[in-house]
Amino acid sequence: MSNSARLPVEMRYEPKEKYLSFQRDSLEDIESFWANIARQLVWHKNWDKVLKWDPPFAQWFVGGTLNASENAVDKHVKSWRKNKAAYLWEGEAGEHRSITYRELYREVNRFASVLQHFGLRKGDTVAIYMPLVPEFPIAMLACARLGLPFTVVFSGFSAKALAERIQDCEAKIVVTADGGYRRGKILRLKSIVDDAVNESPSVKHVVVFRRTGDNVPMSEGRDHWWHDLMAKAESYVAPVPVESTHLLYILYTSGTTGKPKGVAHGTGGYLTFAYATQEWVFDAKDEDVYWCTADIGWVTGHTYLVFAPLMHGLTSVMYEGALDYPDPGRWWEIVERYGVTILYTSPTAIRSLMRYGDHLPRSHDLNSLRLLGSVGEPINPAAWQWYSDVIGQGRCPIVDTWWQTETGGIMISPSPHLGLVLLKAGSATLPLPGVDADVVDEKGQTLAPEEKGFLVVKKPWPGMFMTLYKDPERYRQVYWTRFPGLYYPGDYAMRDTDGYFWLLGRADEVIKVAGHRLGTKEVEDVLVSHPSVAEAAVAGRPDPVKGESIVAFVTLRNVANPSNDLSEELKQHVRLMIGPIATPEAIYFAKLLPKTRSGKIMRRVIKAVAAGGPIGDLSTLEDGASVDEIRQAIEALQMAEKTAKSS
Repeated sequence: MSNSARLPVEMRYEPKEKYLSFQRDSLEDIESFWANIARQLVWHKNWDKVLKWDPPFAQWFVGGTLNASENAVDKHVKSWRKNKAAYLWEGEAGEHRSITYRELYREVNRFASVLQHFGLRKGDTVAIYMPLVPEFPIAMLACARLGLPFTVVFSGFSAKALAERIQDCEAKIVVTADGGYRRGKILRLKSIVDDAVNESPSVKHVVVFRRTGDNVPMSEGRDHWWHDLMAKAESYVAPVPVESTHLLYILYTSGTTGKPKGVAHGTGGYLTFAYATQEWVFDAKDEDVYWCTADIGWVTGHTYLVFAPLMHGLTSVMYEGALDYPDPGRWWEIVERYGVTILYTSPTAIRSLMRYGDHLPRSHDLNSLRLLGSVGEPINPAAWQWYSDVIGQGRCPIVDTWWQTETGGIMISPSPHLGLVLLKAGSATLPLPGVDADVVDEKGQTLAPEEKGFLVVKKPWPGMFMTLYKDPERYRQVYWTRFPGLYYPGDYAMRDTDGYFWLLGRADEVIKVAGHRLGTKEVEDVLVSHPSVAEAAVAGRPDPVKGESIVAFVTLRNVANPSNDLSEELKQHVRLMIGPIATPEAIYFAKLLPKTRSGKIMRRVIKAVAAGGPIGDLSTLEDGASVDEIRQAIEALQMAEKTAKSS
């Protein structure tokens, strides 16, 4: 695993020691280090204190005031960038829009005027439930302009999930659309909002953007069309200076069990960290066309499709639809059409597109690409190599990034801007400056290289969330009590002899087989390294002898078909690559794996079906048929085993 990836000789790398020296310097005096970066933002008032650290609660740039909207758009309309495209938007049906920074500024001001006319004041909360259209970031920036904390709810969530989030933050207004498009079908967002608002007494108004033109019921006095309100709006609203610690947004993590956690991010610290990490990781230039494929409903979209690229004055691509609709060449058409230079996407998306073969990307001109990124989960070496060889054509470095909703921005990643270190397929490489990461054992002691343990962060950083909304005790319990004084993100990891970090999946996805701890990702990576396998998901199920046994669900590439021989071949492949202890008890072939609409495999669903337990919330599931597909795969294998025994 510590072998270097195949990369062309012409790529230039800085010595690792130079990078580590810079990183060490950043940790010696974190307050001076982060203050120097924060000064690159627009402040109304300088801070009195860089960091107020009352473990586990951090306040950054205390006493300083600024405005997120002003930092994202106002500063650019005072420069040549006013006529530069902020967003190049493409709808699923092929519609195109280009929004310049001047146009974005105008629309943000007008929607801020709309919110003002509803009587909203600094501190009031707004809920946003939108398809991926430019009005989505416009609504977010308008809220930030007035100091209105917002909560974005992913448009795949159910009415119940939406209502739960609205109720928790007591949103006074919901911003939505009549609907959105997904795989050629209309998602009826307004009807979902109606059901949620009926259970949410705090909501006084609903603003509806017309996206599909579908007929939707409008409640008189409560519901308002976006275009009607904007036609009467004022053209300028002064940005409201807010405290650096003022709540910018609340983003609820998916509540598969229990109450969803409301991750509360402040303003000054979050913007500082977003600004720095965008520069360090993507090294974007004014001429770049940057495409972060994430939905804004997730934190990746918040940070790296809205705030960070806008603060840097970048041009971003925004695409509304599914990655393989109407055909799996859609993404490569978009890269070619807009001349995308930086592509930032998820390993699951990469694996999904791998299964269709190399001919689709190779039939498009991808020569504009110069940097590739990965986010959302650890990327397996096989997907990394395909991404590098086929999409990057062997000339684009890959920034494999580790971070969370809670961290606000990227924590571990290669850094082209600071001097790209030697890349290794499947490793996120090294912590970014100001990030003090470690791998520890169950007692919190630093582990030696090649030993697997728990990832922790030892010092505060500006992007860290301030608390869990309305629940500081849960914040303390979930993230800070497992290893007192250390932030514990819940991930299993290892460092190799070069100090590179390898993320091995969630710690709660570790399978214990006969006393041996195995990360699900370790087994999945080996399965996907087989030339017949496109994707794999591994789960543990109770075993009376071993404690747990390993079961694997596999989707195949177009070159292979399910068979008993292939199943045995895959088992032996895992046995050879990891060892007998990791050999799956059963391998199930499925055409679909349960995924969220953002492309992540829902491993808890896999585990629940495999163990015969309750499945839980499926509101973010992309295709409900995938659960039936998994069940049928299990039943088919069980039937085959019974037939074999009886004969």
